Amino acid sequence: MTPPTWTISDLSKEFDITPRTIRFYEDHGILNPAREGNKRIYVARDRTRLKLALRGKRLGFTLSAIRELVDMYEGPRDTVPQLKHYLSVLESQRASLEQQRVDLEETLAEIVQQQRQCEVLLKAKK
Repeated sequence: MTPPTWTISDLSKEFDITPRTIRFYEDHGILNPAREGNKRIYVARDRTRLKLALRGKRLGFTLSAIRELVDMYEGPRDTVPQLKHYLSVLESQRASLEQQRVDLEETLAEIVQQQRQCEVLLKAKK
């Protein structure tokens, strides 16, 4: 039995992304499809790597972090070091996002204060 394959259109539809996005991941070495003329042929490995890359993007990882994490799964079968590294990356990303949330809350509070000040000044001008 022949293993399943996908075209760029198949993956675009499945993951609701553009072919350009898939080519972007190819250009950065995350995907490496076979070619039949101009046609790209993706195998299960490519599909899995794309799925992991898109997950990394949703989590806000950099492209280099995504590539490192995706490449980890190509390495030795001892998953303990892989899982420890992934946990470390997740902890770092979480800390960064929590700091961004604090920064946003402070900025929003300042905006509210400035809006109130403007409203007071406008009322005084009437």
